[in-house]
Amino acid sequence: MMAEISGKLIKKLGEVTGTGKNGTNWIKQEFVIETQEQYPKKVCLAAWGDRTQDLSQIADGETLKIQFSPESREYNERWYTELRAYRIERMGAETTAPSSVPSNVEFNASTGAAKFPPMAAAAEGDDDLPF
Repeated sequence: MMAEISGKLIKKLGEVTGTGKNGTNWIKQEFVIETQEQYPKKVCLAAWGDRTQDLSQIADGETLKIQFSPESREYNERWYTELRAYRIERMGAETTAPSSVPSNVEFNASTGAAKFPPMAAAAEGDDDLPF
């Protein structure tokens, strides 16, 4: 089961490392976000492996969209649930200027908004649509 949640990053917890039963090394970092609903909730998620690198580039206070998978396990007749983040995205990242911008696109430095030139009208019958 996969789900999605968004919220403001309020805290990154320390990285935890270890070695699994099969001898492989692992790294995990938990982080807490606060949802932006009428009644905000704090949610703790875990980034594993390479996702910890994604998390290290994000500052407290940034708004994120996280795709995660819940996983539960039993230990000593108690159940523990973890929300494993498998994709972490900054919200509003699409408003930043792309690395290769056509020369006819202008950007407003104060707002970050792009101004595109008007599209030229296509000649009749010059349409690449398959339908």
